[in-house]
Amino acid sequence: MTSLATPLGVLDLVPISSGSTAAEALRNSVDLARQTERFGYARYWFAEHHLNPGVAGTSPAVVLALTASATSTIRLGSGAVQLGHRTALSTVEEFGLIDALHPGRLDLGLGRSGGRPTERTGDAPPTTTPVIDGRAPNGLRIPPKFSVQRLLGSPRIALQRRLLQQPGAEPQDYGEQIDDILALLRGDYRSEGEEAHVVPGEDADVQVWILGSSGGQSAQVAGRGGLRFAANYHVSPATVLEAVEAYRAAFQPSGTLHKPYVSVSADVVVAEDDATARDRATGYGLWVRSIRTAEGAIPFPTPEQARTHVWSDEDRELVADRVDTQFVGSPARVADQLEQLQEATGADELLITTITHRHADRVRSYELLAEEWRRR
Repeated sequence: MTSLATPLGVLDLVPISSGSTAAEALRNSVDLARQTERFGYARYWFAEHHLNPGVAGTSPAVVLALTASATSTIRLGSGAVQLGHRTALSTVEEFGLIDALHPGRLDLGLGRSGGRPTERTGDAPPTTTPVIDGRAPNGLRIPPKFSVQRLLGSPRIALQRRLLQQPGAEPQDYGEQIDDILALLRGDYRSEGEEAHVVPGEDADVQVWILGSSGGQSAQVAGRGGLRFAANYHVSPATVLEAVEAYRAAFQPSGTLHKPYVSVSADVVVAEDDATARDRATGYGLWVRSIRTAEGAIPFPTPEQARTHVWSDEDRELVADRVDTQFVGSPARVADQLEQLQEATGADELLITTITHRHADRVRSYELLAEEWRRR
């Protein structure tokens, strides 16, 4: 078994359940951070999403600051700051402020999204791991790729870009933006003979991560910069192998990291038995459908609400890759699947994202998984 040396972390979207409010979702997330700290999880990350009725995590830095005050040991981070509508300076300033009061606990996870074109594989080396009949050699499910083109043409996505960006603004080249962030953190930023020093922020004790869903620019920037890399099996299971392989192929040792370091995410629901877990995960397919149709994530439905949806063949095809790769079941079943994911990707850590309608069920899922993981 490989799990003994594989830490678990949490990725939280701050989901709003049907019939609930954003305020309650935020309180639940702070409580979950406290609980998972007690369960022994290594880190707790917040995602960034906008204009989604069912997601309250619009600003990782703000939620991190609130959560830092309510916890004491668990590492806290962004998964990820969307740099497509941010500047290097604003990002370093925000995390520098939090680090000033909570030093040594922050992970600055950075993503390309937020206004840039879709990431392309570019000159990434082809995946060497064979995928036969939708399975990696160890049996991990690797579904066909999902095309995001229907999302990119959505009027809602276009509105989001207009609202997030200044009129006429163009995102900075991603690699250059990462270089600027690193220089501002180190305190050696220079431009046209001028220095810039961020206070607080310069010399902040943060870990910088790059998040990516393919073997394209994100993986290669992370590798060439000698940075930690997080690959998204839960968002793009079809491309997780190419992402981690491209990162490792591009990796060059840095002053902070001498060999590649990878975290891989997974969607998980754990309960005392398989049937209970499947029931609690019932709303997941309908929730993914709301994202994939570009209407925005709906408030997470109850199992009863989800079962009333009449599924068309098109609907099922739309969400199949995500539903088929969600790990749902008893603690032993899910832990086996996570070990399979770790083995296939060589992950140094696993990042767990769990959404259920009831907060108590979500807390219990993380608790049961942690108990099982410690036994292995």
